[in-house]
Amino acid sequence: MSDTETEEMSEEEKAMMDEWESMAGEEGGGEDVVDADSMPDFDGEGEAGEEEGGTRILNQEEIDSLLGFDDDAASGGETSGVMALINSAMVNYERLPMLDIVFDRLVRLMSTSLRNLTTDNVEVSLDQVSTVRFGDYMNSIPLPAMLSVFKAEEWDNNGLLVTDSALIYSIVDVLLGGRKGTPSIRVEGRPYTTIESKLVEKMVQVTLGDLSSAFDPLSPVSFNLDRMETNPRFATISQSGNACVLARLRVDMGDRGGRVEVLIPYATLEPIRELLLQMFMGEKFGRDSIWESHLTEELYKTDIQLQAILGESTVPLGEMLNWQVGEQVMFTTRTEEDLEMRCGHFPMFRGPVGQRQGNIALRIENYIEPDKGDDG
Repeated sequence: MSDTETEEMSEEEKAMMDEWESMAGEEGGGEDVVDADSMPDFDGEGEAGEEEGGTRILNQEEIDSLLGFDDDAASGGETSGVMALINSAMVNYERLPMLDIVFDRLVRLMSTSLRNLTTDNVEVSLDQVSTVRFGDYMNSIPLPAMLSVFKAEEWDNNGLLVTDSALIYSIVDVLLGGRKGTPSIRVEGRPYTTIESKLVEKMVQVTLGDLSSAFDPLSPVSFNLDRMETNPRFATISQSGNACVLARLRVDMGDRGGRVEVLIPYATLEPIRELLLQMFMGEKFGRDSIWESHLTEELYKTDIQLQAILGESTVPLGEMLNWQVGEQVMFTTRTEEDLEMRCGHFPMFRGPVGQRQGNIALRIENYIEPDKGDDG
């Protein structure tokens, strides 16, 4: 290419660049100039979290609250939102009012028994009684802990008593003569020694004895310690989906203390389910002894009719309709045979037939046992 052609191309390029600049200037000179300060803020705060159509964008905190995954629920508080609906459908089971009374008795009995065991001022309080799935609870046990499997002899089933590490070291410290006002020393990351296990077993035996006494007014039962485990896998006493009653107890000994949790499957409580449905101790579900005695007295005064069956015969209906006045009906019954007496359709007595003061009479000699297969 020659030098003249190069100059012409450069002049054409310059003309095109000037045209583009002029067009950009016209578009940017209006009021619709996009400024960085006027750009919407997508941090999720305030009104800046709205899109052009008026649809509000939820931030992560609001989403967690809606789904029930907030920190308050994770720390032991009540869940809300979708998780509350799911949990209520999963663990909601029938209410057993008498269990509240039983665990209240357990709290009073444990307070006295643990004071005698530790010779210290022990306060036992009931935090809550709830219903949980066995598998969910076993996955939520904070380790290390001592899991005591006990058996209800009369009900032929098992339960679980969980002692957390804080209470284990507190009991060990108190029973071995630790001074008051000093917190117990915890050594984490090692299994419990034989001495610690034996001391905790002593406290568990006392607790199970109090639990048996708490159930005594309702139904006598003996809770005996079966074994003690530190691994939840070895303390499985029920299917993971089975519903259980969970009672959380708080034991305070001055500056020391911890938690005891009693887990009883509904299958274990099934033999006394009717008693646990009572609203108060000794409820009889509508039975009234005064009314029963009055009804019995009145029944003894009731008049009933007894029919003596002299004979029975099966006759076709057509033949019976042709009977005339004065016709005789013959039966196969003999005078020396025993006749049957009935009350309505039910046979009652049997005895020989005779005569008394010109009337046919029957003497009762045998009582006819009612037929067990009779629906009446």
